[in-house]
Amino acid sequence: MGLKGFVEGGIASIVAGCATHPIDLIKVRMQLQGETHVPNPNLQSLRPALAFHTTSLSAPGSIHVPPPPLPTVAAKVGPIAVGVRIVQQEGVSALFSGVSATILRQTLYSTTRMGLYDILKKKWSDPKSGNITLVQKIAAGLIAGAVGAAVGNPADVAMVRMQADGRLPQAQRRNYKSVVDAISRMASQEGVPSLWRGSGLTINRAMLVTASQLASYDQIKEMILEKGVMRDGLGTHVTASFAAGFVAAVASNPVDVIKTRVMNMKVEPGAEPPYSGALDCALKTVRAEGPLALYKGFVPTISRQGPFTVVLFVTLEQVRKLLKDF
Repeated sequence: MGLKGFVEGGIASIVAGCATHPIDLIKVRMQLQGETHVPNPNLQSLRPALAFHTTSLSAPGSIHVPPPPLPTVAAKVGPIAVGVRIVQQEGVSALFSGVSATILRQTLYSTTRMGLYDILKKKWSDPKSGNITLVQKIAAGLIAGAVGAAVGNPADVAMVRMQADGRLPQAQRRNYKSVVDAISRMASQEGVPSLWRGSGLTINRAMLVTASQLASYDQIKEMILEKGVMRDGLGTHVTASFAAGFVAAVASNPVDVIKTRVMNMKVEPGAEPPYSGALDCALKTVRAEGPLALYKGFVPTISRQGPFTVVLFVTLEQVRKLLKDF
């Protein structure tokens, strides 16, 4: 199929990415909840007053006013509450923060993985029957995901930062104007290697997502058709793709949480970074917030993976029909 597979996969991925971008943004914000090194502006503004009350002696005859209780840091809220808060504090347009990075990411990452998976699947299929085993599908997904992630990592870093920017105090926001501005500023201010920050995690996640998503879609679709449950049509495509999205979400969420935090961390000149690497981030996250912290943002993850995978494969099947004569 060659170039055609890349074109079909790229079109479907861009449509799916843009359609589910607000859910992805909410997922990123939820995954960053609970980070202990993120400054809380309300807490910072209260510190001098709290210090005064706790260290000074009351004058004779004065009325003792107990210090206000410390505010809860990084209160955990659900996806709907996070979405409402984003709209209230930053406006409706904030739900599409980083959408330019999403488009570039899908163009680089998903186009590569979809096209390469298609090539490998056809190359490894049986010449006579045209069938391919589940193990071969998974292997094709692992390889395609790794290559696609390596190509698209700069756009992935930019997307995470642009989506997370609104949760920072005004003085600490990066305020990237576009994905091009984000990538150019990262390269000039932090060095070119910063564009591949968290690339190991991105590659691991992409391998899991691609293998679980594409392989399970093909496998479930084949089972539905072989058993005659449904005909090859929209119903089959939606059912197989939603099931594939669920599998991909369960497999990738822990890696996705760590990837988001590593990519979003702000390294001050001369200061020690919040995380020395993926393992350090995972250990600190689990110690501070518990093992279930690795599944933070799972509801918006499955809420995104489901619709994303459905839109992806339904669009892909339609694009294939349109381009079948080319």
